[in-house]
Amino acid sequence: MMADGRPCIRVRTYRSEDAAALARLFHETVHAIAARDYTAAELHAWAPVVPDGRAWDLRLRTGVTLVAELDGAVSGFAALDPPDHLDLLYVHKDHQGRGVASALLAAIEARARAHGATRLATEASLTARPFFAARGFVVVEDQTIERGGVFLRRFAMVKDLG
Repeated sequence: MMADGRPCIRVRTYRSEDAAALARLFHETVHAIAARDYTAAELHAWAPVVPDGRAWDLRLRTGVTLVAELDGAVSGFAALDPPDHLDLLYVHKDHQGRGVASALLAAIEARARAHGATRLATEASLTARPFFAARGFVVVEDQTIERGGVFLRRFAMVKDLG
């Protein structure tokens, strides 16, 4: 906790030893937080099991992955496919609403700019759409994707970084 009462959020570069914790965080967050917007079948199609640690590590080492720590505990992560695609942004189910996603997004936007990007694109879930809209992203396409025979709604969104 900072002197002014705000939580201390530290954003750092991903390390391979983070893989297992972030795989669990991803799975638990999908099932706990997105449950207000998606059915049980949709959640299972999106995140059927905790991702395999080695495969997850390979995915997170591709591009730029940042990890947020809240008061010393891993609380979220975001992944950028340079120069301009935000692939993942997840915050631990117990750390929602504490500024973690905003800190991660700010850091990802800075990295995207450093890679020469003038815009940032993402595919947002029903749950995440309001977060992104409040931070300047606009919907460019309402999408339906198929995962294991189940159809999920999401939104292609972009933000001008200029």
